[in-house]
Amino acid sequence: MPYWRLSGFYFFYFALLGAMVPYWSLYLQDSGFSPAQIGLLGAIMMGTKVLSPYLWGWLADVTRQRMRVIRLGALFSALCFSFIFYSDNFAAMALVVGSFTFFWNAVLAQFEVVTLAYLRERFSRYSNIRVWGSVGFIVSVCALGWVFDYIEIRYLPHFMILFLVSMWLSSLFIDEPVVQVRREISRGLLAILKRPSVLAFFSVCFLMQLSHGPYYTFYSLYLEGYGFS
Repeated sequence: MPYWRLSGFYFFYFALLGAMVPYWSLYLQDSGFSPAQIGLLGAIMMGTKVLSPYLWGWLADVTRQRMRVIRLGALFSALCFSFIFYSDNFAAMALVVGSFTFFWNAVLAQFEVVTLAYLRERFSRYSNIRVWGSVGFIVSVCALGWVFDYIEIRYLPHFMILFLVSMWLSSLFIDEPVVQVRREISRGLLAILKRPSVLAFFSVCFLMQLSHGPYYTFYSLYLEGYGFS
């Protein structure tokens, strides 16, 4: 099992998230966007999270080349994000955010499948790999917080594209896992959705994402308003 190669991908994926959660809204504010525009950009980011994993999951199932799909998603997310250096208005920024997150939001779900395929029956080892995502997040948040006390927040995209490229490069060193295809009897989507346990699960997910909306988008602005560096 390629432990460090799998862990490295999680590290860089969540390092990017660590750059975005506390500092993205501060960057947008520094770039002259209003709170309403910042909220819309955050909504676009989450909107692609609703759509893109299903489309890319379907593509991975059809081609049975999941790692190739992940590599393409990581590459195109970096390429699309690079246009941020030429985005000087809201429409251009919305296009950059929508395009780059369309690819970025799709890769994690597929990479989870790859990780579990490598683990097979050793599911207890999943946390040993996935923890490096949390480490990447913590390192990114703490390091960039220190950095932005010395340099301007307008340099945030430089760090973000570094994490995106690193994520793509790490994916190049992971081979396609061998997966046994199992045919399952479908009970129909509607029948599954009507199950109380499934309804409860989606309700919890909805409420969690509802809380993430104001937290991801405005919490840093809230703290800045109270004088926190």
